[in-house]
Amino acid sequence: MSSNAPFDAIVIGAGGAGLMCAGVAGQRGRRVLIIDHNDAPGRKILISGGGRCNFTNLEVRPERFISANPHFAKSALRRFDAAQFLALVERHHIAWHEKTLGQLFCDGSARQIVRMLLDECPADRVTLAMGASIDELEHGGDGFRIRVGDTWHRAPALVVASGGLSIPKIGASSLAYRLAERFGIAVVTPRPGLVPLVLPESDADFRGLTGLSLEVIARSGDVRFREAALFTHRGLSGPAILQISSYWREGESLSLDLLPGCAEGRDEFLLSGKQIAPRRTLINLLGESVPSRLATVLLERAGVGGALGDIRDRDLRRLAQNLRDWRFEPVGSAGFDKAEVTIGGVDTAALSSKTMASTALPGLYFIGEAVDVTGWLGGYNFQWAWSSGWAAGQAL
Repeated sequence: MSSNAPFDAIVIGAGGAGLMCAGVAGQRGRRVLIIDHNDAPGRKILISGGGRCNFTNLEVRPERFISANPHFAKSALRRFDAAQFLALVERHHIAWHEKTLGQLFCDGSARQIVRMLLDECPADRVTLAMGASIDELEHGGDGFRIRVGDTWHRAPALVVASGGLSIPKIGASSLAYRLAERFGIAVVTPRPGLVPLVLPESDADFRGLTGLSLEVIARSGDVRFREAALFTHRGLSGPAILQISSYWREGESLSLDLLPGCAEGRDEFLLSGKQIAPRRTLINLLGESVPSRLATVLLERAGVGGALGDIRDRDLRRLAQNLRDWRFEPVGSAGFDKAEVTIGGVDTAALSSKTMASTALPGLYFIGEAVDVTGWLGGYNFQWAWSSGWAAGQAL
């Protein structure tokens, strides 16, 4: 069994965080080995943003990240921010455009971002071992030893950038959590984030609305998102639902304002319509604010209808309140198969916010989605990958 000359660092995972870390470290003269069981690097990057990679967001702020320690991400996000990553994109002559809410995408292909990250890795310093499984991992006085097949690789530093549990079809695994627990580091229980939600059987009448989309305000406690919601054959999806799903816990209810653009007072817009045109039907009036198919289901549920003038004011007021605050309790989510990210992960209490290194075991680092830091939809999680990878790369 052969043993290679030692590297300065071994990075497990050739995703966004791992490639960024290796590139930064390599440019600082470090010899880095990247090991990944996938056949090609950057698989999650390639499928993101419809193949165009929503690579960062102009509105990145620490409070838009979820963690048991909401302050942990501040240092890395400040030291390598969205403007710095955008500058890197422009140095590589990658054309980009801004969509809504500060989201930045490639004009061309997400492959450009992967190519950029690979080009940032000095060929004489960074070695990629793709399609490689880790058969053994040891830690001793001289650092870490990893066996891949018949070859042992050695390094004083190990960076775990193997991601979370989301999208297992592209190779997601629990490796980061298993390694953390092996070295005595706690893991915040992982759960699906940015994920569609499933409605109960009692809401089965909404399943006939599959494909229908409308702007809403989704609310969970003090958190709210005004974006589109999409009805699916199992429940609800769309940007507003994906965003609020990261704050939802099983057994809790959520609220949707189905009329976010209504200019009338919160509960008075139906009464105003009645005063203006009492012979007009309720379904006709409501159909101006929500899609007619949804209006039909809502009125059937409320048990009201007909001419506005024939409906009691209190019933119109109650209906308006329900439309402004439609409460529902999901029975679950679509799971890690459909989740864009993983909430939870390696406990930040065990890591340095400046370097991403374990505070108890020198030479061990965790970065990217493996860590208990999860951003909003819209490029935030890629920015965390770049920022945390940069921080670890600077420390190696």
